[in-house]
Amino acid sequence: MSKPHIIVFANEKGGTGKSTTAVHVAIALAAKGARVAALDLDHRQRTLGRYLDNRAETIRRLGRELPMPRHLTHDGESLPRFSDQLAELSHDTDFLVIDTPGRDDRFARMAAQRADTLVTPMNDSFVDFDLIGQVDPVSYKVTRPSFYAELIWDARKARAKADGATIDWVVLRNRLQHIEARNMRRVSEAMTQLAKRIGFRVIPGLGERVVYRELFPKGLTMIDSREFGEMGLGHVAARQELREMMAALGLPEPALPLFA
Repeated sequence: MSKPHIIVFANEKGGTGKSTTAVHVAIALAAKGARVAALDLDHRQRTLGRYLDNRAETIRRLGRELPMPRHLTHDGESLPRFSDQLAELSHDTDFLVIDTPGRDDRFARMAAQRADTLVTPMNDSFVDFDLIGQVDPVSYKVTRPSFYAELIWDARKARAKADGATIDWVVLRNRLQHIEARNMRRVSEAMTQLAKRIGFRVIPGLGERVVYRELFPKGLTMIDSREFGEMGLGHVAARQELREMMAALGLPEPALPLFA
């Protein structure tokens, strides 16, 4: 690729597993042999940056080679620094993964306009769905898009005007429960309705598993199975979720197979 494929993880609501998913995508791409860089725009929480810092420390402590993206964290204030970091991380890079704050942020909006793939992780509830669409309280039919869907619509128009490119907007259903419930079906039906109306794709993400929270201190991901010792059924299921999510994202394919 002559320029990096930019993957932006964006959602103005926190607690959706956005940063955890962004890290897993970045590491999964690096494990394929791609040249990957990551930019954390959330200078307050720094979840992606801290995750990768922890990973660098684990690599140093164990003396092992693990897939590792280059990464920087923005200060949340400087426009020149934002431009410089984008340029630095885009050099000699196949994929640039950008994690944004779980709030309205001008740099998150600028990143969204630069995205080739825009990923919006959402929990399986109408509280989260309200970010992108409103539903009738009786029929649960979609009545109108919400403010965030309109923001993304504007970003897509601006991108098309700037260089004629199309932003692939993907809504990622994260933290799905493992037992089917009526609420899950209603949320799924509403997403399908809204997807047809405003043009995004809906794909499965990562489940609600304790293992994801346990990986953060060491900076490990489900890619790093050799570091777990004996894998339990939860690890195996989580790796399969990650495989399915990566396939559904439909990103440009590096040469090497995933989890070789």
